[in-house]
Amino acid sequence: MDWDERFRSGEYPTDPDPSPVLERHVEAAPDGRALDLATGTGRNAVFLAEQGYRVDAVDQSRAGLEITRETARERGVADRLQLLQADLGEYAYPEDAYELVTISFYRCVDRLPDIKAALVDGGVLFVQHHLRTDDDDVSGPSTDRYRFAANELVNACLDMTVLYYDAAREERPDGRTSAITQVVARKSSGLRQSYPPVPRA
Repeated sequence: MDWDERFRSGEYPTDPDPSPVLERHVEAAPDGRALDLATGTGRNAVFLAEQGYRVDAVDQSRAGLEITRETARERGVADRLQLLQADLGEYAYPEDAYELVTISFYRCVDRLPDIKAALVDGGVLFVQHHLRTDDDDVSGPSTDRYRFAANELVNACLDMTVLYYDAAREERPDGRTSAITQVVARKSSGLRQSYPPVPRA
């Protein structure tokens, strides 16, 4: 089943909540433009539009983008979203264009240098994805090829200022369990920096 069929079949919720980690850390990013990659049904893109960002939402699934558009229209933020259908592996990321880039459940390692370059100085990157694990009962990709290895994501962000990182099992609303890694990092340099306060979970 391809992603269009999955989204149209209702296998994924059409109006899901945004990532809790993104919700807690969104104020660490400057205001302005956001890029949401692997948008799916718009869980993070619509939330960012509600926070005042002008959002480019990119996904290869037309069905997912249609659901995102409808949700944004219902919430009154459709004018802040630009929906782009594209293959993320081949997408041409503009340089120094975004204050915030978010990626959920897409293994982006091969394109991460280009994605980081799309951030302005001081911009923030949020990534959330499945981990390789010995546990047999976790959901997600069927092979390790599409999962992050232990510490792979955080190591890929060590040229940034890591504001948050975790790797843990996560209970899903459908009762299943996922092994998830998440990072929030700022494009910055220098040994002395300021750090924004972040609400606790």
